[in-house]
Amino acid sequence: MDHLWSPWRYRYITGGTPAGGCIFCLKAADGQDAENLVVARGRHNYALLNLYPYTNGHLLIAPYAHLAQLEDLPAEAAAELMAMTQDAVRALRAVYRPEGLNCGMNLGACAGAGVAGHLHMHVLPRWGGDVSFMTTIGETRVLPEELPVTWQRLRDAWPAR
Repeated sequence: MDHLWSPWRYRYITGGTPAGGCIFCLKAADGQDAENLVVARGRHNYALLNLYPYTNGHLLIAPYAHLAQLEDLPAEAAAELMAMTQDAVRALRAVYRPEGLNCGMNLGACAGAGVAGHLHMHVLPRWGGDVSFMTTIGETRVLPEELPVTWQRLRDAWPAR
């Protein structure tokens, strides 16, 4: 069996909580959507760009409620979370034309959650051969687009409700 190591990820997930509390709660309440890279807002959830993306367009869908357990998310918020995940997929397909997508949650620190106390859905566009040696050997991500550009492109492509 081959193993790929990404030590940069360990430093990120063990970095602790930012000063002032949960990053998802802070960004949701701030109202500075462009600065916080918030792409869209719903009644119970919002979508934002990942500050440490695996690839361009790496979106996160998070509830406004500070919940760690998926089973604690009320049904209406869970339904909207999935609807916003579908919107994210539509926007990513329109903007980046990916060959595939990853959608999923890491619930709990041992499952890889960087922010274990606030559940969130990852939505990532993927292309064949998009994992390069730079990440695993060079501890470097190569992203051809700046986050504010990605934010504007996805915000413009987000489906209207």
